[in-house]
This record gives sequence, C-alpha cells and structure tokens, in this order.
Amino acid sequence: MSFEALWADESAIGRDADSGGYTRGGWTPTEREATHWFLDQCAARDLPVESDGIGNLIAWWGPSDGPGIVTGSHLDSVIDGGAFDGPLGVVSALAAVDALRREGFEPSAPIGVGAFVEEEGSRFGMPCLGSRVAAGVLPADKALALKDRSGVGLGEALEKAGIDPAGVGPSPLLQRMGTFVELHVEQGRGLTAPVGVASSIWPHGRYRFTFTGEANHAGTTLMEDRHDPMLTYAMTALAANKQARLAGARATFGRVAVEPNGTNAVPSQVTAWLDARAADTATLELLLAAITKQATERAERDGTAVEVTPESVSPIVDFPAGLRDRLVNVLGGAPVLPTGAGHDAGVFSAAGIPTAMLFVRNPTGVSHSPAEYAEMDDCLAGVEALAAVLKDLAG
Repeated sequence: MSFEALWADESAIGRDADSGGYTRGGWTPTEREATHWFLDQCAARDLPVESDGIGNLIAWWGPSDGPGIVTGSHLDSVIDGGAFDGPLGVVSALAAVDALRREGFEPSAPIGVGAFVEEEGSRFGMPCLGSRVAAGVLPADKALALKDRSGVGLGEALEKAGIDPAGVGPSPLLQRMGTFVELHVEQGRGLTAPVGVASSIWPHGRYRFTFTGEANHAGTTLMEDRHDPMLTYAMTALAANKQARLAGARATFGRVAVEPNGTNAVPSQVTAWLDARAADTATLELLLAAITKQATERAERDGTAVEVTPESVSPIVDFPAGLRDRLVNVLGGAPVLPTGAGHDAGVFSAAGIPTAMLFVRNPTGVSHSPAEYAEMDDCLAGVEALAAVLKDLAG
C-alpha cells in the first residue's frame, strides 16, 4: 500500500467537516478509531503487536529478540489540531517498512513501529503521558489521579477502552527499545530542505496560574471597589507576551477557566495555564520568574491573589551527537536544527535510550491548527529518509 493511500485512509478518521481539524484526545472514540486502524494495518502486514499497561503499542518486524530500532509517533491530537502532528510519523513508519520489504531488505535487528498514547496531553493535561508512564518518569498513582475536563479519571477512561488500569506503570516495551527514531512534521519555519535532523528540544513547561478575587455584581459594584481576578489575569497575559519577546522565548496562555463564569458577575477566580519554552533552562526559569513577579505585583494593586503551580516541566534534551551525525551522513548532509516543540522522543532520550528525530518541512510553519500542512513530495522524501535510516541502523 502506497504512502499516499495510507495517508488518505488514516487522515479521514475523525476529521471535522466544518473546521477541517482533528480532536483526538487519549482514549476517546476518534483516537480509538485511529488506534484500531493502526492495529489493522499491522495485522495486514503480519507484524505482531505488543502493548503495555497504558496502551502504548509497538509492532515488530525482523528478529524476535535483541534490542530493536523503534520508529513511530502518536495518533492523538490537540483540540482541533492538524492532520500531520503525530500521525505523519506513524504512517511514514509503516510506509518505510513497506519500502524496505519491497526491496528485499532483511533486518539484522528488530524494527518496531510505535504508536504512543496521549502525547499531546489534550485530554488529561499531561504532555507525553504515555511515554512518561512507560519510562517511569510519571508514577502510576500520579497518572491515575489525573482527570479530564469532564471529571473522568484516567483509570475510568482506560477501563472504557478495555485496558486494565492495574497495569499502568513502567513499560516492558522499553526493554526492547535499543534506539528510537521519531519522524515528525517540523512545527515552525526553521527547515527549508525537505528533511532535516533534530539537534535538541527546548526546555518547556506548563504552569497553572490561579487568580482569586471577590465575586460581585457587574452593574452595581464601583470599579474602584472591585477585586477582579480577570483584570490581574489580563495584565499577566500581556506581561507574558512582553517578557517572552524580550527573552527570545515563548510564552502562551492558551487555556482559561472562569468562575462563576457569568456575564453579569465580577469573577471570583480565574485559572489560566501558561505554556512557556526557551532555548535553555536558565532563560526559561528567568522568564517564569519575571511573569510571576509581574503577576504578583499586579495582584497586590488589584486586591487579588495569585498562586503558580508547575504541572509539568521538561528539561532541555540534547540528542546524542554520534547518532545525530550518523543520520546526517546517511541522508547526505541533511540540515540540523533544534525544536521548541515537545515529543515522546525527548522522554525516551532522557530515559537513556539513544534517540534521534527527523523533521519533514512545514512550508507555512503553522501547527496545532487545521492549517498545518506538508507537501506530498516532502512527505515522500521523509519516508525515503526514514527507510534509509532504518536500513543503516538495522543492517
């Protein structure tokens, strides 16, 4: 089956007819449909599939024992996200295996095609949830304590998907993962060639800002008598934008919850989630400190209060130079670039697994949006590059 046919088949799953985007939160019907599609594709290729206690999947080709070279990505998405972020890596992995089989290549080491769950964290708020649990970075009790926006716990979601939550914990799949190579669409405008190789992943974090004030009547309360947390939040959002620009970093308040959320009421509480990223840890810490300082100072003026809680913080990931350079040489001098986006590859690398990433060019730089895009010729170049890398590593 050609890449084009595989891509058309997979990208039809769960596409919103109005926005053109995808909402595939972990263990939701659309994400499960995509997972079943993956399992069907593996069965059609006679690739045995192994699963762990949270639902991560790896399909194997080649020798049945020894450390393997695993590739792949994820099938979940952000809310109303694009087609390429995640699925491109899974579909390209299947297509690369197909290409190697057609040319008669026999791997001397196992090659695995992986699909890892809830990488975006769009349902349970924890990015790279599946890989974090698999690597033992996120303990089972903390993972199972997570709830989605409807109050559904992770354990309940797993049970509905037919997965026993008692199995959540460090994954035996990682014991067979000798090397991990993730192909991904580039999520900015840093890549001008069809395919590139990642050097590093910026440190990044998600932080919950809780602004508390006093609920009151919107029509009768004098402006000078208000303790309005929405005002404190608004000024903090502006401060985050300014501080990120000054630092050459990234800061985004992309999710907000307001209580009591009434049109004619001054809010009592505003909860907002900050996504912050920078090229190095020191810059990230200084950025967060500057935003927090301005939020606190503004709260004092507004008669409100603010509390900042880190929900997840990921350190910088520098991919192994030897493996990175090997991929660059295999690909004839492919360009090397860092990324500000987080990936399962970063979790596996931090867990001590030799890890690398390939990027496919994104002509607009738009991602986490229905407008996310890559040219078909570049996608095909990505499959060719991935096949070449797998052949080199497993040959």
